[in-house]
Formats: sequence, C-alpha cells, structure tokens
Amino acid sequence: MATPQTPYDAVLHAARDVTRLDCALDAEMLGTALLGSVYAIAETDRENAVREFVAGFLTATSRRRTAAAATIRSVFATLVPDAEGAAKVRPGTRAPAWSGQLGRVHLTGTWSYGDVYGDQTSYLATFAYDDESGGPEHALVALVDHNIGITKDVFVGGPAERILDQVRQMCAGDDLTWFREEDPARMHGEVRRHLAVTDDLGELPADGSLATDRALVGARLALLPGPSADSAGWGAEPLSGDERTALVRAFLAAPEAARFGLDALDGDAELASLHFCLGLLFDHAASFPDADALRWSPAVAGLFLLDWVHRRAVLDMDDAAMLPRVLRAWAAYAARRRGLPEAAATRTDEAIEELVPEFARLYSTGERRSPATAAVAQLMADGVDPDDPAALDAWFQANRQHLTDDTP
Repeated sequence: MATPQTPYDAVLHAARDVTRLDCALDAEMLGTALLGSVYAIAETDRENAVREFVAGFLTATSRRRTAAAATIRSVFATLVPDAEGAAKVRPGTRAPAWSGQLGRVHLTGTWSYGDVYGDQTSYLATFAYDDESGGPEHALVALVDHNIGITKDVFVGGPAERILDQVRQMCAGDDLTWFREEDPARMHGEVRRHLAVTDDLGELPADGSLATDRALVGARLALLPGPSADSAGWGAEPLSGDERTALVRAFLAAPEAARFGLDALDGDAELASLHFCLGLLFDHAASFPDADALRWSPAVAGLFLLDWVHRRAVLDMDDAAMLPRVLRAWAAYAARRRGLPEAAATRTDEAIEELVPEFARLYSTGERRSPATAAVAQLMADGVDPDDPAALDAWFQANRQHLTDDTP
C-alpha cells in the first residue's frame, strides 16, 4: 500500500479497521487515541489544535465513501462536536450497527477522593450508553494536582464497577486518604478549570494517558451539568491584609507557636525575622494556583524550602535560622486548624526536619537563586542601603556588566 501523503491519510490508514470494532466505546477509544497524537505535539492551546485538526480532517475526507472513512468521521465529530463541520456529519448507510450509539451516554455517578493534605484530588465519573449495544459502562478518572494547578492525568476505561471498587478499597485502607460522592457540577468545573491550564503547557506531564484520552474526556465532561454562576472563583482566594493580620495573631497565641518558642522571642531583630518568615509563608501560598495559607504537606514543604524560597526571597543568616522553626510551628498549627489526623501532622513535621540540612546547603551555596534574587543578595552583602537611591544607582552602575552576564 502507498505511504500516506498527508496526516489525514495517515489517520484514515490507522482507522481502516474501525468498522470491525465491537461497540461504540471501542470506536471512541480508538478515535481519542488517534487525536491524542495531535494533542501531544501541539505547542500551545492543545484543545484548539485538536479542534482545528478535526475540522480539517472532516473537510479533507468529505468525499471519501468507504465505510471506515464515514465511521471515523462520525467518531471524530462525536468527540469534538464544536469542530467546524462536525454537526453535518452523518454515519452513512454502511456504518456499523453501533454507530448510532456514538456519544449517546448518560451519567450514572460521580465521586472524588484524595489525600488529606489537599495535594491532589481525583474525580471519578461513571457513564452508561443509552443502549447496551453502545458498549459497557465505563469510568472517567481525572487527577488534579493542586500544587502545580493542573489536571495531571486523565483516564477512561472499565469496567466501571471494578474501578470504583478498587478506589473504595484503596481509600478504606489508608487513613491519610478520603473518598466521597461528588457534585457533578463541581467535578465538571474543577477538572475543566485545571485541564485548561494543562492544555497550554509547553511540556505535558510524563506517563499516564493524558494525551490519548483527552478528547474523550472532554466529550464526557460536556455531559456533566455546568458549574453554577457563584462558583466562578473556584479555589481559595489569597488573604487580604486584615485577614493575614488576624491569622498571624491567632497563630502567635496558639500552643504550636509556644511549642517552638515563637511567643517569647527577645529583641526587635528576632521579631522582625519572625514576621518576615511568616510573610514568606503567606506569599508562597498566594503564588499557588489554588491558594491556601493553611495547606501544608511534606510535598508543599519541600517545594517551599528547597525551591521557592531560594528563587523568590533574600534571607540573612537570622532569617535562614528562623525559617524552618517558623514553618514547623505554622504547619502544625495549620494541621490542627484543618482537622488533619495526628499522623498527617507528624509526617509533615518529620519531613520538614529532614529537609533542613538541604535547605541550609542551598542557602549557603545560593545555587537556586534567580538572577534578580542573587543581585539583591549581593547588594545586601556589599552593605548598600536599599532606601538610598544614589547608593543603589552607583551600585548598579558598578555591577552593570556582571548583572548583564548573569541574565538568562
């Protein structure tokens, strides 16, 4: 057979046996896998790239009369119904009996589960075809990572009941996970919101079935009720100045602050360092897509101590000595405020303690400082008063070449 001349020809060749599949679900799984390659290689706005590819495919194959061509056109039109030309596609007289069931499914249940820290939430929905000839009941699972603000992976498969039972058993056997029935509108909103960020990533998360199942996930999500108007601001909002002040006061009066001696600091320098460190904790939380100053876990502590703080802040020696102590107290306070199990709070505290030596090493080497942070650190080391404009200008003029060389 001749080598396919265009991407559309290559897709037709890959779908040449689509009419031999057993059911509509198998055909939709094939279709989403084929579109997954388009999604994976797109550099930005991957959802739109798939939509444009489907529109181009439908135009390029409009005169193809084979049963396979007509069927895969129907599959793509079902998966991406907002693509130009999709609404006009018809299965044709030679289409398999199950073609009339493409996309004709209804929701049978929604659940969510995750870790007690709030690092990740997985959403699970089950669907059944309106007619059994469409295929078996199946499940959609979407993993939302709140630390990086994306839908990190998606999966469509079955049997739905087996997947649901496995999740229930997994959560029942782990005290640091939870499982509950979920509002389908919330699932729709949360997965879609984070998936929009994923679609625009320069590089997709490795492994998983994100690319191959993305088109089918989008089609299934569209069947869930949309989020309500008052949920437009999903996720926690960054705290206002007054809210920060009230939370700091409550923390300093709490037993966790006393346990780490933060209620009895002596001298203006220690107090200034304490409040500077607390400010860093709030700023770090506000930099997350799902901001929450009380959400701390071993993973979040690692991101903060080994990466974020070195790129975003300039610490003097007193600050560097104070920061792990403040973080341990704050994380313990936050765990109690959120009602986390004692084991979860203990695990976070132990993780912070284990991170301190590497935090100290990174502080001493400065190897993870951003160019801007490194410049400010050098300015302070040179004894330049940041409130003296003349001194700042003289320092920048003297270091212009060095700063230019270090700029990426």
